[in-house]
Amino acid sequence: MADEGPIINNMNTKNGNFICGVVEGFYGRPWTSEQRKDLFQKLKKWGMNSYVYAPKDDSKHRANWRDLYTVEEAEHLTSLITASNENGITFYYALSPGLDITYSNAKEVLTLKRKLEQVSQFGCSAFALLFDDIEPEMSEADKEVFQSFAHAQVSVTNDVYQHLNQPKFLVCPTQYCAARAVPNVQNSEYLTTLGTKLAPDIDIMWTGGKVISRVLTVESIEEVTEVLRRPPVIWDNLHANDYDQKRVFLGPYQGRSPDLIPKLRGVLTNPNCEFWANFVAIHTLAQWSRCNVDGDRERNDSVCSDIKLETEADDGAADIPTRLPVNMYHARRALRNAIIDWLPEFNRNRQASGFIMKPQVLTSLTVLPVLASSPVPPVVNTCIALTTTTTVSTISTTTPQLSALADVCTTVNGNSSPVVMNSLIWESKVCTEPMDCNATPPSEMAKEINSIEVETNSVEERPADVTCETDSASGNKMVVDSSPPESKNTDMSEWSGQMNVEDVSLLCDLFYLPFEHGTQGVQLLQEFYWLHTNAHLVSMPHTKSEVEEWHERSKKLEEMSGHVNRLFLKLNGINNKELLYELYPYIWEMRGVISTLNSYIKWLGGGKIGQMSENSSVGNYTWFSKGWKESFMSGEQEPWVFRGGLTADLQRLIPVDGGSDLFVYKVPQVASSTIYTIRQYKPRDQDQVLNISRNIIRPSENASDSQERLVECMMRLNPDLCFLVEEEYCEREDKTVVGYAMAVINAKDIDTRTESQDLYLNVVCSGARPQHPSLMCCGLHHSVADQSVPKRLIVCLLAALRANGSCGVYIPVAVTHLGLAEFYSKLGFVELSRDDPSQTMYFGRVF
Repeated sequence: MADEGPIINNMNTKNGNFICGVVEGFYGRPWTSEQRKDLFQKLKKWGMNSYVYAPKDDSKHRANWRDLYTVEEAEHLTSLITASNENGITFYYALSPGLDITYSNAKEVLTLKRKLEQVSQFGCSAFALLFDDIEPEMSEADKEVFQSFAHAQVSVTNDVYQHLNQPKFLVCPTQYCAARAVPNVQNSEYLTTLGTKLAPDIDIMWTGGKVISRVLTVESIEEVTEVLRRPPVIWDNLHANDYDQKRVFLGPYQGRSPDLIPKLRGVLTNPNCEFWANFVAIHTLAQWSRCNVDGDRERNDSVCSDIKLETEADDGAADIPTRLPVNMYHARRALRNAIIDWLPEFNRNRQASGFIMKPQVLTSLTVLPVLASSPVPPVVNTCIALTTTTTVSTISTTTPQLSALADVCTTVNGNSSPVVMNSLIWESKVCTEPMDCNATPPSEMAKEINSIEVETNSVEERPADVTCETDSASGNKMVVDSSPPESKNTDMSEWSGQMNVEDVSLLCDLFYLPFEHGTQGVQLLQEFYWLHTNAHLVSMPHTKSEVEEWHERSKKLEEMSGHVNRLFLKLNGINNKELLYELYPYIWEMRGVISTLNSYIKWLGGGKIGQMSENSSVGNYTWFSKGWKESFMSGEQEPWVFRGGLTADLQRLIPVDGGSDLFVYKVPQVASSTIYTIRQYKPRDQDQVLNISRNIIRPSENASDSQERLVECMMRLNPDLCFLVEEEYCEREDKTVVGYAMAVINAKDIDTRTESQDLYLNVVCSGARPQHPSLMCCGLHHSVADQSVPKRLIVCLLAALRANGSCGVYIPVAVTHLGLAEFYSKLGFVELSRDDPSQTMYFGRVF
């Protein structure tokens, strides 16, 4: 229980002057009108008061800002503004004219006024002009009229502000964070001009020290307040994820002391692109905004000194203090409160339409190599320019790890041209073509996925019974649901197969924050790293206690993998299909990576490795490399430098070099509860494996028994390097073998260890090369449509070969087996040579 104490309220929240809410300001697919109306209800429930309409890729906000709204669009926008007003939420309509406006052109300014006038007729009484993400250069015409870029923006903004009769008004400057201030905040002529020339009642937005700031300090806010001559409104990108399609942020609002509240005009979070994934981000901001900053400082300091930051814990533990004043903000406690309130959302009856997709962004982000002392090119698209801008910070250490990011960070292919949409005309989920995160088309060996479309009949829900937590001094309310959804008499912990607090806590820990992994995520990293680096304990003679410890920790990793599997299955069963479709790509990939790590560790536990030493290494540049974790968590670099989040950090632990292509997958278009698990071959599996090998060759390709003979030989000679993949649906007991990958460490062993006079096997052995000494083959049942399955299977096999001292493999393929050749090519194998007499192609790769 929290300590009982006096509730002293912040004057900003007490008098209603503190702007607190959400800015829809990210790049990618905008939210729908239905989602925005749902947001307004939540903002009201949680005591927040503002929403800024600024979706970067909504056509008439930015790209076509001059165009007036059509009748149909006007009806939708009016409906949005009305819904916002009915919930007591100030609706700020924002325009971004900076891409191509001529500030000195009277017609351009008139066009801008007419556009905002039109929106004011829809009932809007608050506006914003955004000048972010534009080139800070004036046209020749503007240079003849204005002294500087800042003077041009101030002139237009003040003119529009007066024309609209001085409404509530926000401005996002071009230099919107300390890192973009030239040369710095105190000496920026641009910011100084805004501070002195902009109408004093116009509020200015600010993101902090960086585009995405790990912390906001009181000192930094006081500095910018002095220059701007007004407290800023924080445009907070802490939970924004449009710069990295491998990450979604479900952690709490943190890194901002409540001491900031009286020094700010407000805070607006610019959260994840995925609407339904933002519950925690917004809920915890609401909690933070209501915290006591005027209480007994000595008491607060003594309490806080006893709280060890979870990010500093050696074992990843992050206990929530049991004795905290009601109005003291603690991120982990706020997260738990948000999770409890989030649970009913999973069980809301909401249908989805179309295919699973990740929000599309404007450009493909390529992580460039970083030299030891060279600046990091700030190329990204969260509230910043799409081209490289002036760099003001450099890597503080000379660690070479960052230079390898181009190789080890997963790249995601985006669109080469802007995706401009109009979310105002969509009543439900906006459907665009699904993003192809893999450059290769679907394998011919996998069956085609049938197009499945779910009816879009949205279920209108009755308002849930709610209770109000009322602040008696201020009258502000934060409303929380008092009962679980659907059934008012059902305890959530007793729902069969449904999400509980522990499940959602795990989900949040796996996808935490830009500069920090959640507790359970860190535990996964630590357990795998310890097990891999200590695998020699089970491969060589050691004390019984050491071996037992290894197996106990291996069991713990397997249990953690099982928890993620169950989370995956439970998510597949939730009623809120919109939420499922938004989270599915992330949890699908995370589950696959963790399962692969677990499969590899289980193989290591067999102790049948040849050259594993006490100094065995995992991937070259990982969470445990010198300086990596410190750089990641410091906030000195923008988070897009370390792309991929926990998923990528786990992948980088797998000891396979040059295998980044094996971690790039196309997300399934339809959610499925099918789980694929990799395990070691057992003698009883022989018939199933041989059956698959017989059927992987197309009937039209003159199938022979050569593939079957090769597989049979490899299973007999080296069963310890045979991996199978099992298909399991909804944790049913029956599991089916649907694929295999196997290898012989030294292909010449086939000659020396078999008495067979098989000419084909002799030809196979002749394909070995110094760089490709190991022979391998892989096969997959035609029913497997998940393109990640063969890649994960091969990763496991290559890691096992690496543990036995091999760094190169080759594969023989008959020239008539074109489908098989295509299969291997798509998995990153390249043709090495051909043997014309035997009509055999040799594919290979090094790792």
